[in-house]
Amino acid sequence: QVQLVESGGGLVQPGGSLRLSCAASGFTFSSYAMRWHRQAPGKERELVVHITTTGGSTMYLDSVKGRFTISRDNAKNTVYLQMNSLKPEDTAVYYCNARNIFNGYDFWGRGTQVTVSS
Repeated sequence: QVQLVESGGGLVQPGGSLRLSCAASGFTFSSYAMRWHRQAPGKERELVVHITTTGGSTMYLDSVKGRFTISRDNAKNTVYLQMNSLKPEDTAVYYCNARNIFNGYDFWGRGTQVTVSS
């Protein structure tokens, strides 16, 4: 059974930090690129960051560059998103996504809420 379970969300003040985790199971984690997406109220879901299977390449949404860092541990089947200097506009539900471009499989977690507010 494929599972992606996000954790680490919560309420934080502007300028604060959070570290999201996504624990994967039920598939070969190391064969999947990993992504974090987010969806704010009333807005469409957007891709925040992407990391390749080995972690050798990353791509970030312009608005989070320099503040967010994605990493993965293939031995632990986990991907992380370190979020620093958080802004109110980062408030959203953050979703973990696993994608394999070769077999077309695409898995999603249920999301974790991040709220940035004073």
